[in-house]
Amino acid sequence: MDRVRSSMPDERKQIMSPNLAAVVLAMLVSQAIFLQAANAEANDRPNIILIMADDMGFSDIGCYGGEVRTPHLDRLAAEGLRFTQFYNNAKCTTTRASLLTGLYPRPRGGLLKTNMVTIAEVMKAGGYSTCLSGKWHLGSKAPRRPSDRGFDQYFGLLDGCCNFFDPSIPDPKFKGSRVRVVAKDDVRMTRFPDDFYMTDAISDYATGYIKQAADGEKPFFLHVCYTAPHYPLHAKPEDIARYKGKYMQGWSALRAARHKRQIEMGLIDPRWKLAGPNREVKPWEADANKHWQDLRMAVYAAMIDSMDQGIGQILKQLDESGAADNTLVLFLSDNGGCAEIPGGEDPRRIPGVKEFYTTCGPGWAFAQNTPFRRYKSWVHEGGISTPLIARWPKVIRPNSITREVAHIIDFLPTFAEIGGAKYPAEFGGEKILPVEGLSMRPVFAGGTRKRHERLFWEWAGNRAVREGRWKLCWDKGVKRWELYDLIADRTETNDLAAKHAERVVRMSTRWYGWADETGVRYARPKGS
Repeated sequence: MDRVRSSMPDERKQIMSPNLAAVVLAMLVSQAIFLQAANAEANDRPNIILIMADDMGFSDIGCYGGEVRTPHLDRLAAEGLRFTQFYNNAKCTTTRASLLTGLYPRPRGGLLKTNMVTIAEVMKAGGYSTCLSGKWHLGSKAPRRPSDRGFDQYFGLLDGCCNFFDPSIPDPKFKGSRVRVVAKDDVRMTRFPDDFYMTDAISDYATGYIKQAADGEKPFFLHVCYTAPHYPLHAKPEDIARYKGKYMQGWSALRAARHKRQIEMGLIDPRWKLAGPNREVKPWEADANKHWQDLRMAVYAAMIDSMDQGIGQILKQLDESGAADNTLVLFLSDNGGCAEIPGGEDPRRIPGVKEFYTTCGPGWAFAQNTPFRRYKSWVHEGGISTPLIARWPKVIRPNSITREVAHIIDFLPTFAEIGGAKYPAEFGGEKILPVEGLSMRPVFAGGTRKRHERLFWEWAGNRAVREGRWKLCWDKGVKRWELYDLIADRTETNDLAAKHAERVVRMSTRWYGWADETGVRYARPKGS
């Protein structure tokens, strides 16, 4: 009793009765019991592992119709949920910013601003341990490093693509290639062992973190960001050998085979026409370097295969730690397959080896994004549609598929809800922008949810807005609005803009309003 009274001001000690003191003591005991219960509940909160590939197409992995060997991702799909209408932002940096903040990109003044919070900051404030393993690409200096934005620890690439075998080696003949920043907890790495391979290094660090975090008292949030299969095309010889010679049928035949499997899997509507070649795609029959082209795609496939092996390593560690049943694991890609050829197409430059930077080119990207049109950087479905797999044994029904429309801005509110964390109105002394995503928790449970009234996209002059079944697109190379009914025609083969001119005006006006609100720079065509 003296201990209770000693914590009170003198005037309250003088008037406290024995009964009142008993009440105060009871309240303190109740509070202790409540805190114990809250801690126990916190321990029941799920761990979260969010895995993202880089520049991987919609159809590349086995469970989305691909021929690449991905047994571990296929296992996740068999034990979890596949989304058929999940969207990214068509480009690496904007996708990463939106994924982390739950907001559309605000491109002016940097993508991570002080009036935004990241998933790591929200989950850390909610009692989670946080870690990033892999590609960041949102800043290599304070205050925009992972350590500045909520991650307790990290390893990986702080900016763009790099040599997979030795990130200190740029390719002087490859446009845009330079030495990239690889760091571990703000300490930059400049030398790498002879057996270094970036994909393996990302997997190893993630696995080590799980082993450490699973023994801790806190639930954990782990963001694994592979650089595979982004160019340069670099893979280990044993993985390349598995695919060399398997792509001699060419990109159009590969696309047709993947399309057939997607229909058989129930991923796409068989009534949708398979979109024809994009304007950059040349006929396979006219290509004079078919063996070199085959090797390009073989190395790309080997890079995905290696990533899948690393994901298997992560899942094995989860199983061995006993944390798998209470862990939500998700996998997606940051944008569609990439048609860029900044180093040109030179058959003298050998795909796979560390001496050269090479790319896939538009033909293989056309196949990677089956059944959709366009690629990374475009906002037709081929640029913005990503596989999303979610496994959470306590909640998600195995081997299920959802047609619910969702977007990367939905991750933050989803994780906050299931982790018991709060999205703040203020953080670090600043007023925070309201979150724009919606929780996917009901979808994980097999249900539906209130949908986004509309979704917006923009990258480098390409524009789109989706309202329900309708999607309005602007291709910077075509320079006019196109309108598609995504229920009848998600492959965007039947432009209905001329038939629904009023809808085009209404939806484009909403896009311009969103662009003004978010700071997107654009040139508005006359008469629109």
